[in-house]
Amino acid sequence: MIGFLIALTAAFVGYSKARGFVKNKLRYVDGVHKRSAPWKAGLIATVVAMPIALVMPFISGASAMLFGTAIGLGVAAGRRDLRRRLPALS
Repeated sequence: MIGFLIALTAAFVGYSKARGFVKNKLRYVDGVHKRSAPWKAGLIATVVAMPIALVMPFISGASAMLFGTAIGLGVAAGRRDLRRRLPALS
């Protein structure tokens, strides 16, 4: 039960922080507007979280994968917010 709550908290915090970071800090960075940006961010977050998850007693590899997925979804949501806010280039 503790591991499940830790995983959900990490996923929620990761999603909201990634979305806010993309929306506020990466607004004018061209790389975040590519289709592969959420995939890359999610994969990097999973790779970074996996060794930490395997060392911690209550956290599993699935928690690290859930965290990486949440980061990727947060980046995708931040990109979508940016597209709505920025004017069209045409």
